[in-house]
Amino acid sequence: MTPMPYPPARRDDQAEELHGIRVPDPYRWLEDPDDPATKEWLDAQQSLFTATLDTRPAFRDRIAELLRSGSVGVPVWRGKRSFFMRRTPDQEHSVLYTVDPDGTERVLIDPMALDPSGLTTLDSWQPDKEGRLLAYQISVGGDEESNVYVLDIGSGDRIDGPIDRCRYSPIAWLPGGEAFYYVRRLPASAVPAGEDQYHRRVFLHQVGAPSDEDVEIFGHGMEKTNYYGVGVSRDGRWLTISASRGTAPRNDLWMADLAASRPESPALVTVQEGVDAQTSLHFGRDGRLYVFTDRDAPRGRVCVTDPQRPGHEHWRDLIPEDPEAVLSDYAILDELGSPVMLVGWTRHAISEITVHDLATGAKTGDVPTPGLGTIGGIIERPEGGHEAWFSYTDNTTPPTIQRYDARTGQTTLWASSPGAVEVPAVKTEQVVYTSADGTEVHMLVISRPDTTGPRPTILYGYGGFGISMTPGYSASILTWVEAGGVYAIAQLRGGGEQGEEWHRAGMLAGKPRVYEDLHAAAEHLIATGVTTSATLGISGGSNGGLLVGAALTQRPDLYAAVVCSAPLLDMIRYERFGLGATWNVEYGSADVVEEFAWLWSYSPYHHVREGVSYPATLFSVFASDTRVHPMHAWKMCAALQHAQADPARPILLRNETEVGHGARAVSKSVDLAADQLSFLAQHTGLREG
Repeated sequence: MTPMPYPPARRDDQAEELHGIRVPDPYRWLEDPDDPATKEWLDAQQSLFTATLDTRPAFRDRIAELLRSGSVGVPVWRGKRSFFMRRTPDQEHSVLYTVDPDGTERVLIDPMALDPSGLTTLDSWQPDKEGRLLAYQISVGGDEESNVYVLDIGSGDRIDGPIDRCRYSPIAWLPGGEAFYYVRRLPASAVPAGEDQYHRRVFLHQVGAPSDEDVEIFGHGMEKTNYYGVGVSRDGRWLTISASRGTAPRNDLWMADLAASRPESPALVTVQEGVDAQTSLHFGRDGRLYVFTDRDAPRGRVCVTDPQRPGHEHWRDLIPEDPEAVLSDYAILDELGSPVMLVGWTRHAISEITVHDLATGAKTGDVPTPGLGTIGGIIERPEGGHEAWFSYTDNTTPPTIQRYDARTGQTTLWASSPGAVEVPAVKTEQVVYTSADGTEVHMLVISRPDTTGPRPTILYGYGGFGISMTPGYSASILTWVEAGGVYAIAQLRGGGEQGEEWHRAGMLAGKPRVYEDLHAAAEHLIATGVTTSATLGISGGSNGGLLVGAALTQRPDLYAAVVCSAPLLDMIRYERFGLGATWNVEYGSADVVEEFAWLWSYSPYHHVREGVSYPATLFSVFASDTRVHPMHAWKMCAALQHAQADPARPILLRNETEVGHGARAVSKSVDLAADQLSFLAQHTGLREG
């Protein structure tokens, strides 16, 4: 076949020696998005992508139709108001609503009203304890920078803000709505060059006062990559502050009695410091301190103690660790003759809720749920009660909100996603396969019930940061399966499906196990007749992009096509870009001899070899991505285009502007998903769609 007309990309003799090893980097010039040569190359890549992709309009139409289900979020109560998110069939973004004391429902924040272009996203929101004020955070163009504003809920007027540099900031209101704690980065002028994404601090803000007058509460002199959590108990008495180095699966934890010290100078008491565990606190209305922790319990447990004695030596198990299920959430219902705790679990990534006596922890029943799916956010009223709300979804069910009444023991539908859509019939099987080292791994396999034999298949995985792959409504999955394909989701090590030990088995030195788990999943699908290597595609994004990037360089013979989205691929230099330095607790650092060896053993960019027949590969990246710099995909794309031996398997780059790593308008999500499915269909042989 005629070779693909790839845009020319200069290969430099760029290299550096690290720990005695020569590390080549021929495309380092592509790290600079402002270089005219980079811009010219990106423009040419976009033209090639547009000319080469066999776009299937039926995919775009069906994905858009299935997304007309809309969505609905779990309600939150403050004072006499409730708050919730909802997206109707024709909306680009979810909208924040409130229900006033008289029952009137009205819009509080509509991102499209703020910005009709659709580029503004609502990142998070938090009403004050009385339900009178709302702190909310917005970003523009996908940059996730989060400016904080304050809204008067009654009038709808914006009364404070913007407060900038608040990416990933919690908001913890003090009673009365006059002040809140939050987390903010120091200004770039106050930190070393190149470190403006780090150096967070906890501040106290007085509503209406200039933010440069905010009092710094915590964080001075601590690790630059620390993330901080901050919370104030429902009665306003107790302050908690947590700190974790980057995304490390452990945190330090402090608390202060605000009745005994001033909010601007809280007398913090250490709950946990220098301990390899994650712990959080909840102050009950019964005066007990509830401790949610994986300390000495990798699958999680709930302990109780006295707030005056918060140390580990005083903890007593209330809900002990389950050897087979992961404890994910809990809520307390105390307006009952015998108060109860609802406990959320995931068992092989399938959710369930149990009921326990609050005093003893003894199990007294189960909460009925709609099916074998995913439950999120068990919410009760802050002033106590007998009701709880939670979200539910599965592979064919758009998000719904369920209400549980502890007085009757019944679960009823509280709210559905607002759009009516016809969802195709699919069959979901949970299979178990064996990885290279003998470990059993679970996988969900979704297909049309009337199809058998080898079919074009997408294998999806993530395998990192303790994130679980659970069932959920997906327009992309349903569209692919309806067209006759199979969609498999592997619950790889590195995720959280089996608790923290499962996560740690796939991080740092154990990262290669994640790739072995993916290869074993592919081999299982082939061995059981689901697909063949000629009809098997793999897909992953972010850490999952690293996964499929490593997979295509390790086993190019096993896969026909790859979609690699917003990936990490240069694992020697990843810490220098975006939020990379916050992830060295997950991957390791190239500055450390031993950890460099881990990274060097699999870094996808450095394992591209000339003359190899690589799978057809589509890189999809986003110019405003401030988490994972698109340079990873740019460099890897250039390297693969140079090395590819099979002209029938193109290496393409989809470089999208004005969007970032996370939230985006629905229409942009539709376009991206349709292009990705079209590419995979083209190179796995899926004929419908």
